[in-house]
Order: sequence, then C-alpha cells, then structure tokens
Amino acid sequence: MRTRFRGITVREGMLIPGPLGWGEFCAFPEYDDREAASWLATAVEQMTIGWPEPVRDRVPINCTVPAVGPDRAREIVAASGCRTAKIKVADHPDSLGEDLARVEAVRDALGPHGAIRVDANAVWDVDTAVAHIKQIDRAAGGLEYVEQPCRTVEELAAVRRRVDVRIAADESIRRADDPMRVAVAGAADIAVLKCTPLGGVRRALQVAAAAGLPTVVSSALETSVGLSAQLALAGALPELEFACGLGTLSLLTGDVVSDSLRPENGYLPVPRTPPTPDPELLERYRHPDPERTVWWRERLLRVSRLLD
Repeated sequence: MRTRFRGITVREGMLIPGPLGWGEFCAFPEYDDREAASWLATAVEQMTIGWPEPVRDRVPINCTVPAVGPDRAREIVAASGCRTAKIKVADHPDSLGEDLARVEAVRDALGPHGAIRVDANAVWDVDTAVAHIKQIDRAAGGLEYVEQPCRTVEELAAVRRRVDVRIAADESIRRADDPMRVAVAGAADIAVLKCTPLGGVRRALQVAAAAGLPTVVSSALETSVGLSAQLALAGALPELEFACGLGTLSLLTGDVVSDSLRPENGYLPVPRTPPTPDPELLERYRHPDPERTVWWRERLLRVSRLLD
C-alpha cells in the first residue's frame, strides 16, 4: 500500500488460474473461513462460468483519498481526472480537524461542481455521526453521501432520520446475514456493493435488485484480476446513477498485470474476461515468506471445502 489504508500497509491474496481465466482470492486475513468462502466463490465464478453480459462499455469512477494531509489530498484529486472523490474520514478518535482540512482541500481541487463523498468505516456512534456529518457537509459545500457512518443497521437508520445528507451502507450489506435488511429498515439511501465479498457478480446483482436502492460498486482492494469482477458487476447493473469506487489501484505500489485497470478521464472500461497476470510481475510480488504462502494454501483448501 502507498499509504496505510483500512489499517493495513500490505495487501495479500492468491491468484488462481482456471478454464476461463484467472481469479483472485483475497479475503482479508482476519476473516474466518465461512466469510472468506464468498470471496472464493467470486473467483470461482470468474474462472469457470464467466460474467453476465454488460449493458454499458465503461463505468464512471471516483478517486479515493486516504487519510492524508490536505496538500497530498489535493494532489491525488488533481491527478486523478475524476469528477467525484471519496474521502476517508474518522481515521482516529480526534480526527475531525484533519477530516475538515482534507475535505476542504478536495473541494478546492475538484471545484464547485465535483461530487464529494466520505467514508467513516462504521466507527462513529449516532450522536458523533450526526455532529460530524453536519460539519463535514458544510466544509465540503455539500456532500453527495456519507458511507457507513455507524456499525449497525439501527444506528444507520437513526442517523438517516437526523441529517439531510444521504446515507450509504457498505459493511451493513456485505457482512450481513441478510444483505437486504438495510433497505427494509430504511437505514440507507444508497447500497455500496462489492461483488468480491458477496459471492460473485450474479449474487451481487440479486442483492442489488432485492435492495431496491441506487447502487455504487466499490473495490475490495484487489489487483486488476479481482477488480475486473467488480467492473463486470458495474457493467451489468441495469442502472448506474453514481460513480463507482473502483480506482483503487492507485493505493497499491504495483499490480500483477502489465495493462492495469487504471481510470482515464474518470472512466474505466468494462472487461469481458479477466486480465492475465504477467509472469514477471507474479514473480516480483510473490510473498517472500514461505510460511505465509503455506498459510494461504491451507486456507484455500479449508475454504474450498466449505464451497463444496
């Protein structure tokens, strides 16, 4: 990782060849085998049956701004070519001042017509979320939405009743036993879907249809191999009102394919098949610790049994 993001500095995963191409199994290490099984199901779909036909050729993308200083935030947005920026906030308990400065810098870089969304990764309680959202909304000159300000569905619903900014649900959908519960509870205006943890493109399309909410497709910090499945989902959705959070290769210091899926002028193309890793890059980014490689191979065996 170029910058600590989601609390990590190194992104790990497995790349697996199959009859229709390569898949990526990259469930975060702290996830148990049962939760990781959906991540592997996405790779299996990609490798063995492929994706549904797309209804669009390209997808609008937001740039992602980690918890960095305002000068760096301004640089990231200016270099991205995107008209929408997603900003990480609530990186630590006393981050509000830093968050406001970062948001103001992004607004300066985007200009008055760009869209700003923020992501709190479920760390606020209801009262804190309400107070901080109002301040951040003023600093942004208007927020497009706030993603996952609190942890539970009940808390999201409470926040949504008390603020004028749209609320988007991420973890409350992808880590829930019932992903549709958010919509039923009136807890969100927007569904953030990541097909990788939901079990594949087809499963994510079912969740999107059942939720009945506008959808934003977001990355799970994959390489281009895994990211291609997210783009396949964004390409197959019947409607796509918002820019998607799929420009995340900028957060990594490298990639495993020679022609990376990086946005141009704020868009990414929708692939028909997954990209093929470059052998030299595979070797370059092979994990240096043999014990860690054994850990991933053993994990793959355990999780694949759950799929069976």
